[in-house]
Amino acid sequence: MNGTSGLRHRTAVPISKSNTKDCLSPPPVNPFVHNVDLGPYDKIKVYILTVVLLPLRLVAVFACLFIAYLLACIGTIGLSQEDLIDKPMKGWRRSLSKLITATSRLCFRSCGYRVRVIGQQATAKEAPILIFSPHSSFLDAFVAHWTGLPCLIVRSQDRKTPIFGQLINYTQPVYVWREDPNSRQNTIKEIKRRTTSPDGWQQILIFPEGTCSNRTGLITFKPGAFYPGVPVQPVCIRYPNRLDTVSWTWQGPGALELLWLTMTQFYTYCELEFLPVYVPTEEEKCNPKLFASNVRDVMAKALQVPVTDYSYEDCRLMSKAKKFGLPPSIGLIEVQNVREEFGLDARVLETDFLEKFAKFADHSTGLADAKQFAKYLHLPVDHPKAMELFDINDSDRSGTLSFKKYVRGRCTLSGSTKNSIGTNGSWDVVKRRLKLSPENLETIDSFVVNLKSDANENDVLDHLYAAVPEWSWIVSELCNSSSP
Repeated sequence: MNGTSGLRHRTAVPISKSNTKDCLSPPPVNPFVHNVDLGPYDKIKVYILTVVLLPLRLVAVFACLFIAYLLACIGTIGLSQEDLIDKPMKGWRRSLSKLITATSRLCFRSCGYRVRVIGQQATAKEAPILIFSPHSSFLDAFVAHWTGLPCLIVRSQDRKTPIFGQLINYTQPVYVWREDPNSRQNTIKEIKRRTTSPDGWQQILIFPEGTCSNRTGLITFKPGAFYPGVPVQPVCIRYPNRLDTVSWTWQGPGALELLWLTMTQFYTYCELEFLPVYVPTEEEKCNPKLFASNVRDVMAKALQVPVTDYSYEDCRLMSKAKKFGLPPSIGLIEVQNVREEFGLDARVLETDFLEKFAKFADHSTGLADAKQFAKYLHLPVDHPKAMELFDINDSDRSGTLSFKKYVRGRCTLSGSTKNSIGTNGSWDVVKRRLKLSPENLETIDSFVVNLKSDANENDVLDHLYAAVPEWSWIVSELCNSSSP
């Protein structure tokens, strides 16, 4: 079904996030975790089908892939990489896409895929960009073959992947060159060029989340697909199966295990729902982040799932937390929002904040109490400054610090320290104003001196700030205090 019949162009009206969250279920605790729980029946079925059905499916898959690969080779024969980037393929070359999609669909069907399409796909003229979400698996690749092989956004190294690389190349993708520091800007420029070109490019397929989740909510949409300011068509992906063998998340089964489990199911049901074309307002054309957020809200409403402000950066933080021996889930702090609010560098949360937090937090719970925090400061737990600092970080007065609360508290302290009156305080002045017992004074003095034994007093304070950043606030408060 083509043309405009039944196709509604939506006038974009920002949807209140608070209202959306009120009418939807609560956001998931962690959208990057997935477990496949096999019951006795499932285990028996998987073992039997591994012997009976899996070999036949593998033969069918390799046969279909080989035919599709040959067709893709024929379609690109005589074309250089520059030719594929410069202009869209026409005539018989493009006509081969019908054979390739037919072969690829047969490949997925031989694996048990049963795809149901709801709604109507817009033409490239009506919606140059297709927005697919939620992105939950490498197996989401099936959508390309049910949408006429649109252009993909892929890493440059993917074109060298055996068999798949040639199939990807045939779609005339927008390659992302990660070694190029201007890669992001160049990718956006190329998307803009194709979507506004009169040359008749096919649609561009984009997963705006940028990473996989478990489909319990929609994470942050990256704005790259929305910079051109052209109409987009949101497309919802669903896998309405009793057993989820598809979701490929940061914590959970690996790719090969999921592929094995999926191919040893009788059927894997999938749904593609084409929503009405979303036409951006003038405000959204000037604000890609608003455009992305509003499209996400529309898709969340159709999927009946909440939206969350987690992103790929949260996944990186989860991975880093795991390396420090902490529960990975502590990395879910809505990194993108925190960075924008406090103006933090890209990796400072991983290399500085998390490293410091790991020094005093309980590695089994990922939380810290007042005693652990005071020990990190090398102060008695009942010292006024230790208690005041803990209260500043413990914003909800729960009696424990999470990593998210620590980050926000430390950033708040840093801002207040920068805005405070400068001091010429020395370590001797600080020690006097701490008013510690001789035993506690000896403990903190030993810690500070050992930071750099040959340092002068000012250097000692600098090293103290580097080791325990909260001390810059303590010293500022003590030295700016009117009390002796």
